[in-house]
Formats: sequence, structure tokens, C-alpha cells
Amino acid sequence: MALPAQSAALLAAAAAIAAAAFLLHPYSHLSWTTRGRFADMILANATIYTADPALPFAAAMAVRAGRVLRVGDYESVKELKGPRTYELNLSGNVVLPGFIDSHVHFIDGGLQLARVPLRDVRSKDEFITRVKEATRDKHPGQWILGGGWNNDAWGGDFPAAAAWLDDISPDNPVWLSRMDGHMGIANSLAMKIAGIDRSTHDPIGGTIIRTSEGEPTGLLVDTAMKLMFDVIEKVSTHVRREALLRASRHALMRGVTTVVDVGSYFSGVTAEKAWQDFSDVYEWAHSMQNMMIRVCLFFPMPTWSRVSDRIRENGRSLSQWIHLGGVKAFLDGSLGSSSALFHEPYEGDPANYGLQVTDIDSLLNRTLESDKSGLQVAIHAIGDKANDMLLDMFDNVVDLNGVKDRRFRIEHAQHLAPGAANRFGKHGIIASVQPDHLLDDADFAAKKIGFERAERSSYTFRSLLTGGAHLAFGSDWPVSDINPLQAIKTAMSREPPGWEVPWIPAERLTLDESLKAHTISAAYACFLDHAVGSLSPGKHADFVVLPSTSWDDFSGDLPAHVLATYVSGKLAYP
Repeated sequence: MALPAQSAALLAAAAAIAAAAFLLHPYSHLSWTTRGRFADMILANATIYTADPALPFAAAMAVRAGRVLRVGDYESVKELKGPRTYELNLSGNVVLPGFIDSHVHFIDGGLQLARVPLRDVRSKDEFITRVKEATRDKHPGQWILGGGWNNDAWGGDFPAAAAWLDDISPDNPVWLSRMDGHMGIANSLAMKIAGIDRSTHDPIGGTIIRTSEGEPTGLLVDTAMKLMFDVIEKVSTHVRREALLRASRHALMRGVTTVVDVGSYFSGVTAEKAWQDFSDVYEWAHSMQNMMIRVCLFFPMPTWSRVSDRIRENGRSLSQWIHLGGVKAFLDGSLGSSSALFHEPYEGDPANYGLQVTDIDSLLNRTLESDKSGLQVAIHAIGDKANDMLLDMFDNVVDLNGVKDRRFRIEHAQHLAPGAANRFGKHGIIASVQPDHLLDDADFAAKKIGFERAERSSYTFRSLLTGGAHLAFGSDWPVSDINPLQAIKTAMSREPPGWEVPWIPAERLTLDESLKAHTISAAYACFLDHAVGSLSPGKHADFVVLPSTSWDDFSGDLPAHVLATYVSGKLAYP
């Protein structure tokens, strides 16, 4: 049976791309240099979106020693073809710079791929079934870990230890984190091990959810989760290393060649964990030449002096693979856990304005010291009050430390008060946002903060750009899956599943704006725009090949997957 013409073309392209992995000679003995006449590889007959305003589109590209040598039309590139140059004819396929995911918890994402998956659960019964299945191959006493559940997917009721978990896991402690990472559910055995009972006090910046009789339900919010983290069995170095490799393969499959890893540091987790991941996992992978993608690492702000010392002694980059970016802190929680910090209370809960998880004076002092040391500062803020507090604080830092190219980052910038978007441009603040989060929030934001507040404040991408912010797209994986093509589509359409109209259509972005937020703007947001983010001469040859065979085909119907991913000019996926 004959294949349709388009299918045949795609198969041919895929075969050619796979062949390139075997035909290209290795680059390990080469270094980037402008000397020599010929390219190692030439892409021909391609539709190349460069993300470089000097030459937005090209038909051909030459690569040497893992770097872009030249882009342009074929006539300008073919003179670089030598006897050992491999030429890959793409028959019009669209080529993009490798995607940059600006906010991931990378090792946690790799761990979650091997744990109880709850993200797509849509009912209590399905939730219970997933956990019950996970207990079957566990010995008594072994922990059952997982995450990704979203109570709004089944109507809003939170899971409870006694009613949901205790009967199916009497001999195994259970801890299952909510999709946003700001709440989790423990079964009664896990709470017993952690010493949580009706007499346990709420920690500062956290909440133990209780029944009307005062008994803990198993739900822990923000810093209260530390009570559980202190007793959960430690993940071995070997398992964490495997998680890094698993995460890297998963990212490459989605066309991601660089990630900003904000680590495992969040409310309730010790700052030391991030440093253990750095030394035990990242430095190991680097020494063993096991790095597959580029990472920019952010460390817990309380350890800013340690980051500064490390950079002063060894520089910002271990190599082309690992870059030390800066420090991260938290100011509030999340919308889904009703702990994002707002000026006005949550609907139906007039005493709840959210949680401020960090003292603002302490945050200011640490930010001042980090900034003086030349570290980039990234701070989590979701609610409108939290964002306003950060914008005020950044004004103070600039006044006290002076003007310089610091690229402050607000991670999420999810809900903004009127006028706040325009304040980002004052200091060129990075809005590190996650488009796919709006797919989850659109259905319940109005229930949390009211229709009018949700409509005026939520995911204001267009307003942020207009106000002078630099947009950087990410996934917050494993909160949402790494999927840049989906995120770009979401930013353009803002149509959640089941909706026939956009959510807040005035905040939609164009294709070009969305692509840049996942490429060159994302590179700028982590001080890597000199090395990645666009297909410009001298930069790393990180790029993806899409199944679309023309720009019209691509822009008219964004594909759901990439055909191939290249890192330093070498095929990394498939």
C-alpha cells in the first residue's frame, strides 16, 4: 500500500536525520575556530527560523566543531562544503533553535517519571486505584512517592488520609505532592512517622490542614511539608543520577536543548539538597561526559555566599554544559493551594489572603548581598501582592546598589495588580512564565479569586511585553510537562481544553513572540544569549527539525512533536 506523499516525505526526512548521526565524524577532538575551509555539516533546502533579527530566516546552515559557521541561502553556504562535509537535505522542513526551558526542577522531574503518576487523574476512584497499584510491588515499610494530582480536575475536593489512602496502604507510608509542589497528602502511617498529630503547631509560612475536630487530614501546605521531607527515605545518589539522564532524554525528545534548573529547593526543603545534587549528580555527569543538554543552575538564596565563592574560584561555567546562574528564593505559595499572596482574600474564605513564606526584610538583605556579588536573583511570586512586594523591593535594590545589567527574574509573575506589568520595564525585569499553567488555572481561577480579578490579572503576557518585560517561557516541570510546542500554542491561543473561546484574548501573543520567549529571550533571561538561543554564527549549533515542510504549514498548524533534536551539531534525538 502506497504511503501518502506527506507521510513518505516525513519518513524520508527522519531516515536522513537518523543517518546523519552515523555519518558525521566525532567532534570531541575539535575546538571552535574560524580556521579551516570546510564545514562538518550543511543543512540544505531547509526553512530555518534563526531567532536572530539580523537574518530572521535562512535556507541553509553550515556547522563546524559544534558551532554555527554560517547561515544564509544555499549559494552562500555551499562554498564551505568539503570532501568530508555531510550535507543534509531537509526538503523544506522547518528548523528552529533548540528550545530553552526557563524554569524546571530537573532532577525531580526525572524522579517523577519513575513514580506514581497522578497528573491526568480525574476522579477519587482513579486516584485511589493508582496508589493501590503502586503498593503491589512494595515491601512493608517502603515509601510510596508520587505527584501531579490536581483536585480541581475532580471538582475541588482535597484528598484525605483516612478516606483515600489508609485502607489501601496500611503498611506503607505515602507522600503524594500536588501538581504545583506547594501542597501534598500523607497517609496516617506517614504522619505517625513524622510525628504529626493534633498537637503539632503550624510552622511559620505553612499550614497543616485539619478537620473541624482539629485532626490533621494529611494535607500539608508550603513549609509544613518539611515535616514530611525530614522523614522520607533519602533518594540514593545512583537513583538521582539515573533521574538526570532520564530527564535529559525526556527533554531532548521535546526539542529542549537548554534548561534553567531551579533545583529541588522550595518551601520546606533544606537548602543543602540543591548542593548535593550539584556535587553528586551534575559534577559527576560532567566528569563522566554524560551531560546531554545544557543547564543553568540556580541555588537557594540562603547559600548565596557559597555560590559567589564558587564562581570567584572556578568561574561561572564548568564547561559548555553547566553554567552557574544565580540564586532563587520564595515570597509566596501557589493559587491551587490557596497560598499565593493577594491584596484581597480568596473567594469564600475572607480570612485567607495567602501565605508570605519569607520575611521581606530578610529577603531584601539577601538580595542586596547576592546582587552585590554579581549573582542573578530569581524570586518566586504568584499572587498580585507578592509581585507588588517584589517590584517595590527591586526598586530598593537598584537605589541602594546602583544601576547595572542584573536581569532580575520574577518566577511565575502569574497574577498582577493593575499597572504592575508596566513596572517590569523600569529595570528590564525578566518575567519567567509558564503558559501551560493557564490551561489548569482557567477553569478554577474565578472560583479562587473571583471572576473580575481573574480576568484582569491572570497570565498577562501581552501586557508584560508592552510594559517592557523580557518574557522567558518555561514549564515548571514536573508541575507541567516539558513541551515547548504546546506552550507556544497555548500562548498564542489561550484556549484551555474544552473551551471554544480564548481565556483573556487580549493577552495572546504572536507566533514570533512566543518562539522568541522559548529561544533567544529565554537565553537572555539567564545570561546565555552569547552562546545559545539563536542560530547565529559562533553560537552552539543546537537546533530542532520539525515535521512541518514549510513556514505556512508550521504557522498554520503547530505540530505536536519534533522530528529531531541536535545539540552541538550532533543528533541527540531520536
